[in-house]
Amino acid sequence: MSDTHLVLHGLAIKKNGTPEAIADLMGLDAGDVRAVLASLVETQRVVEVQGKYLLAPLARLALDADYARRYGALRADPVFAAGYEGFERINGTLKQVITDWQTIAVGGERVLNPHADEDYDGKIIDRLGALHERAEGILAGLAGVLPRLEVYRDKLTGALEKAEDGDIAWVSDARIESYHTLWFELHEDLLRLMGRERED
Repeated sequence: MSDTHLVLHGLAIKKNGTPEAIADLMGLDAGDVRAVLASLVETQRVVEVQGKYLLAPLARLALDADYARRYGALRADPVFAAGYEGFERINGTLKQVITDWQTIAVGGERVLNPHADEDYDGKIIDRLGALHERAEGILAGLAGVLPRLEVYRDKLTGALEKAEDGDIAWVSDARIESYHTLWFELHEDLLRLMGRERED
């Protein structure tokens, strides 16, 4: 797979990504990524804003149209397809865990969780840990076919460990590579590879 495609694909996942973030996600050298981005900016396929990069609209359309050609064999791989289906099966559970993390029931209504109840939060983190155990085998299977996906497994484990150690921002804070942020990015990666649409 060409570095240019991987950088474009990485930007489709990371949205406003830095060269370092794209390199880390795609398993590329940061210097190589900066060189590719400079070329993409010059050809107006990518826009740079304060050191972060995003796909130009036409480049996104071209990228979307290119997936079927590049990943036809991957989509037909029974091991990868089974891994993807396994991921989708537990994705709904992850959504519910995050909903229960971000909100609590008060008087029959769901309100924002102020994270004042350590016992409640602890139980949700335990549920997240149980889900991660289920995900481990699925992620290993996916990475066995496409090795660069191993980065998600490593990062998800790291985010979970930080949350279990008491830094609860690592559950779902969108400003960092929290568990939920990473899971969302992995899902976007898989959807693009498989040519599927995200459900509302």
